Amino acid sequence: MAEKSYKYIILGGGVAAGYAAREFVQQGLQAGELAIISKEPAAPYERPALSKAYLFPESPARLPGFHTCVGSGGERQTPQWYSEKGIDLVLNTEVVEASVAQKSLKTESGVVYKYGALIIATGATFIKLSDFGTPGADAKGIYHLREVEDATALYDAIKANPNGNAVCVGGGYIGLELAAVLNMNKMKVTMVYPEPFCMPRLFVSEIAAFYEGYYKEKGIEIVKGTVASGFENNEHGEVKVVKLKDGRELPADIVIVGVGARPNIGLFKDQLTVEKGGFKVDGFFKTSAEDVYAVGDVATFPLKLYNELRRVEHVDHARKSAIQAVQTIKAAEAGNSVEEYDYLPYFYSRAFSLSWQFYGDNVGDAIVWGAKGADKVNAKFGAYWVKDGKVMGAFLEGGSADENKALATAARNQVPVVGLDREELPFLPPSSTVQTNQCNPTNALPICYNTLKSRL
Repeated sequence: MAEKSYKYIILGGGVAAGYAAREFVQQGLQAGELAIISKEPAAPYERPALSKAYLFPESPARLPGFHTCVGSGGERQTPQWYSEKGIDLVLNTEVVEASVAQKSLKTESGVVYKYGALIIATGATFIKLSDFGTPGADAKGIYHLREVEDATALYDAIKANPNGNAVCVGGGYIGLELAAVLNMNKMKVTMVYPEPFCMPRLFVSEIAAFYEGYYKEKGIEIVKGTVASGFENNEHGEVKVVKLKDGRELPADIVIVGVGARPNIGLFKDQLTVEKGGFKVDGFFKTSAEDVYAVGDVATFPLKLYNELRRVEHVDHARKSAIQAVQTIKAAEAGNSVEEYDYLPYFYSRAFSLSWQFYGDNVGDAIVWGAKGADKVNAKFGAYWVKDGKVMGAFLEGGSADENKALATAARNQVPVVGLDREELPFLPPSSTVQTNQCNPTNALPICYNTLKSRL
């Protein structure tokens, strides 16, 4: 049985792996010290591209164009980059056994990898409707999106069905972003989700109403309050009809399922402490086992800002948690320490010409401004979530870099909004002027203090 040893191993080849590798290099990594083991065929890449530019009808994005770390303005880390840095990139390789006690990983081919320190960056796997026993959910033409191979298969299906019917099951990130790109490809798109409005984990009804209205104007049909209960296939096993629980049937040449994901923790779930679906870590991403770290989707970490444990599935956290883990490892080797992770939750999305950002926590009362009747061409509106007299979360559609930065500052500092004796909130840029009784959408972060105060 072949055996290989490394000072460091990163298990998983997604976004977190790419950013961890870069941080190791910046911290003085020596050739031969690090291996990345990934079941994917490609070097780490910026996964958000798959639901956006990868599927564009014109000039779609392709590798090597979006390898990490271009998503944050960094260097494009192609396979050659890893080779030049002396990092062993072990692709198309699945680990089937792991032993924390023996500090070893065993691959499907029988090779054993020994490590000094391990970073678990295995990410998440999409949930299938077949997991719920939905009849016909494994038919040809039903797609999920997680890896570049999934995106390639979907792209090919789009090109094979010009002007065809597409059904997006789910009203979250994947459903909204893919509905947009399918519409851009001239397909007839229907979205189906059980909730009363899209993105219910983040949006409130007023925000959702804008996006649903925008999508409808683009020709996308939206069916709410029901779920896909089955599928009908043709003689070739290809999906042709989506059956809904309310009795309706939708024609479909392509079905996209975006109903969530599950963290990949199976290899270690009986060896490490698990909480809230992920490996419980401290503020440095150390797990319950010595020299084992978990980052990204699989880490349940102390969210210092809110004094609670949380697991976050987002590319921003994947990047930052990976960097934190590497800095912790290298600092310990040098007899030093680093500040514990102090993360501000951040989410964003881009679809059509729209682009929004959210910072903080969507708890408390949501104060929405500018969404009703917002210009569909140059949309600009937002919301603040206020609890106990403080801003907890902030959302902005169509913001500039400076405006989004101000939003982040407001959410991190949890600025007070009750008891002020002035008409403007403290986090508005100095150039802003907020009218006393009327919200002015041309301001950088428009909101009426009197209106806000009256809603609390």
